[in-house]
Amino acid sequence: MSEHDSQMQLDTLTVHGGQHVCPQTGAVMPPVYLSSTYAQTAPGEHQGFEYSRSHNPTRYALERCIARLEGSALDQSQDVSFGGFAFSSGLAATATLLDTLKSGDHVIAMDDLYGGTHRLFRQVINPSRGIDFTFVDMTDLDAIEAAVTDRTRLLWVETPTNPMLKISDLQAIADRLRGRGILLACDNTFATPMLQRPLTMGFDVVMHSGTKYIGGHSDVVCGMLVTSDQAIAERIRFHQNAVGSVLGPFDSYLALRGAKTMALRMQRHCDSALRIAQLLEASDKVAQVIYPGLPSHPQADVARRQMCLGGTPAGGGMITATLETDLAGSRRFLEAVQVFALAESLGGVESLIEHPAIMTHASVPPEHRAALGIGDALVRLSVGIESPDDLCRDVERALAAV
Repeated sequence: MSEHDSQMQLDTLTVHGGQHVCPQTGAVMPPVYLSSTYAQTAPGEHQGFEYSRSHNPTRYALERCIARLEGSALDQSQDVSFGGFAFSSGLAATATLLDTLKSGDHVIAMDDLYGGTHRLFRQVINPSRGIDFTFVDMTDLDAIEAAVTDRTRLLWVETPTNPMLKISDLQAIADRLRGRGILLACDNTFATPMLQRPLTMGFDVVMHSGTKYIGGHSDVVCGMLVTSDQAIAERIRFHQNAVGSVLGPFDSYLALRGAKTMALRMQRHCDSALRIAQLLEASDKVAQVIYPGLPSHPQADVARRQMCLGGTPAGGGMITATLETDLAGSRRFLEAVQVFALAESLGGVESLIEHPAIMTHASVPPEHRAALGIGDALVRLSVGIESPDDLCRDVERALAAV
């Protein structure tokens, strides 16, 4: 159905984007191809596939789907994906994009990042490859401009960020930096292509931790890169194949299966998260609630314009809150929940809750966490698809324990 993809709505693309019925069997779901190698008709003459690290039909099906969802303009055949790339994790996807840079290059990165990305940049890429990083609050366009040097080759932004849910104006950033030889990359994990599509706003590359909302069921670890630029796509494909950090066929199948319900799930995530954010904001036991769908959000205007679900502004499924308590009180809050699970990760059908300073962002230097506001009283909620009434009662139970 890929020839009709350009006319499909996003919720249809989640099901059919880049997919086709198997011509041999009529299977409507792309099969799992576990074959590691493929026969050649003659030396060097492939029948479409060669070796599963380089080419895998199941992985291509997932890559085509996510590329379509993100609005990649690159042509795609039934058997090949040109604009999408599936990796063994989100960090593997990020590291592979950084592999396209060289020693001495400079990267401008968002100051508030997923802890694993921050660790990768500071503790792995910088010392081992000689790539320099400047961390900037990208809600401030002038701060971005001031950080640009003649060695700047990549800008890396999360929006919304993890865990402070800052919103950066992607279109404005692209307008400022267009034509300056800087690759613009956005981690779109929290928003998903259901809420925002950075490629349509002037960005060059989109990254997803597909473990989260794309997979959606806490049963697969994967990462994605998507681009509309042919030259960038060729570099990514070369480095992915050379390094070998590809997603396996069964994990590709699981991620594709999850992606097919993403539109439905995101609607429930957003609706329930808004209700819980309003409940938290009304409590005298909560000092601050950060949620892109609330008028109180520092970048609420940008969020309303940039993040939409079916044409209606939507805040996503993540909430960050600072409680009116200390570390002991935060622990009581986190340990009192019964529907929410105290666990890392996010974006699944089940609701999760965690303490960033101790859990997901423990590897971030304490002084950096403090500057961002990631303190002992900060908690992060990933709102699932359970009954919103049950989730609200669970939050009220936890608040009573503070």
